[in-house]
Amino acid sequence: MSSWFNRLVSLILFPLVLAAFSAAASAAVPVYGYEVVHAYPHDTGAYTEGLFYKDGYLYESTGQEGRSTVRKVALESGETVQRHNLPSRHFGEGIVDWKDRLVQLTWQNQTGFVYDLATFEPQRRFSYPGEGWALTRDAHRLYMSDGSAVLRILDPESLATTGSIMVTADGEPVGNLNELEWVKGEIYANVWLTNRIARIDPASGRVVGWIDLGGLFDINQTRDPGNDVLNGIAYDAVHDRLFVTGKHWPKLFEIKLVKKPAR
Repeated sequence: MSSWFNRLVSLILFPLVLAAFSAAASAAVPVYGYEVVHAYPHDTGAYTEGLFYKDGYLYESTGQEGRSTVRKVALESGETVQRHNLPSRHFGEGIVDWKDRLVQLTWQNQTGFVYDLATFEPQRRFSYPGEGWALTRDAHRLYMSDGSAVLRILDPESLATTGSIMVTADGEPVGNLNELEWVKGEIYANVWLTNRIARIDPASGRVVGWIDLGGLFDINQTRDPGNDVLNGIAYDAVHDRLFVTGKHWPKLFEIKLVKKPAR
């Protein structure tokens, strides 16, 4: 093949190779850091498993057998203004509101509870296979994590499973999905035992962003650093405020996301 022909092929292919490289680089999952806007008190006795914000209050589910609760908490003071204790054999997990009800999972009992949202009066129980970790919702359906890379889709009335979402990053499954929150059309998920939150596109299951919360709080200050990890995301859609906390943490943090430069 002649040299002029080689140069011609190079001139044609180089822009294509460059475009492909640029596309691959732009496809890398962006990483976000944070700025702390405000820190609020958080009960260090709360082994946080579920969290959401509604009408000026935090609703929190706490775990551990014999100590599991559902709570309504004043944001500014961190004080519990309403509380329901679970039966001692149940380990409380994720919670979500739906209309005038509150739905709660338990860890390994394959049992969930439905309460009156205003009074926390139990209304009924429901069953599901496997473990229950967390819940969130959009306007039409509930989303449930079970510790795997698969989010279950639930009918909010019957609480039956109607579908699933495989969550991936760079084509690989993302396991240990824990506490969930619906934020501006995305599902935010704590990744258990890490300082990261995955931002998930619910239509494709792809992680479209990582939130790196390293340095937010030193868990060596807690009673059990091996377990008292980051867990708990709440979003105030009216005022566009994002809150995060962890198990037995003394603070709940309002944060603002800051995109990190691409490497």
